[in-house]
Amino acid sequence: MAADIRHTGAPVLILFGPPGSGKGTQAKLLRQRLKGPHISTGDMLRQHINAGDEIGRRAVQLIKAGKLVPDELVNELVRERVSQADCCAGMILDGYPRTLNQAAVLLKLLEEHGFRPAVIHLVVDYERIVARLSGRRQCPVCGTLYSLTTNPPKAPGICDLDGAHLVTREDDRESVIRERLREYDSQTVPILNFFREAGVPMLEVGAGEASPEQVLQKIWDGLTSAGLIADAAPEVGAAPSGLK
Repeated sequence: MAADIRHTGAPVLILFGPPGSGKGTQAKLLRQRLKGPHISTGDMLRQHINAGDEIGRRAVQLIKAGKLVPDELVNELVRERVSQADCCAGMILDGYPRTLNQAAVLLKLLEEHGFRPAVIHLVVDYERIVARLSGRRQCPVCGTLYSLTTNPPKAPGICDLDGAHLVTREDDRESVIRERLREYDSQTVPILNFFREAGVPMLEVGAGEASPEQVLQKIWDGLTSAGLIADAAPEVGAAPSGLK
């Protein structure tokens, strides 16, 4: 049975960031600082598919038919998840919402439960993203990833481990990266505007040149200023702070 977690006042951090912004890394780091779970709709769908339950079967049928999972099903997943007891202290949402419909449903749901949402938008110069991702190479044999700028192979184009010729993954081709960034803008900008107009606190955090720990500190400072966490930003590696 779902727990009654209304009127908790706990924070819900809604993460946005373009491909290559380090959003997944920040979700994991924030999870270490906060008491609530990191919720990814993609992970939840995979869990239901692996379990073979009704939601999983519906999702598989849609995917096999080449269709997107509809908002109604995704919203159902999130509604069920945020009603669970481990969300009482708040949570981190990653990959949701992806549409204006989902955003509207989410705000209503969080209001019903008494949560306080905040949007964290990781901002990175797109040319930097293109340069970094298009400079990745992978060994087709062992799967090792290299970066031509930060972690190059000892011999150009050759895997250090097995001597295989490195390849560029399809997702790392410049044309593909730029298309993904265009899709991100077209999908995300309207949702960010929706939250902004709804009065949801929004933190725009520069994530291009800073280390993951420095980005985390910027986020924590912003959350503190917004009154969403109780204490000042902790040093990296410190014990988790309490939440307001």
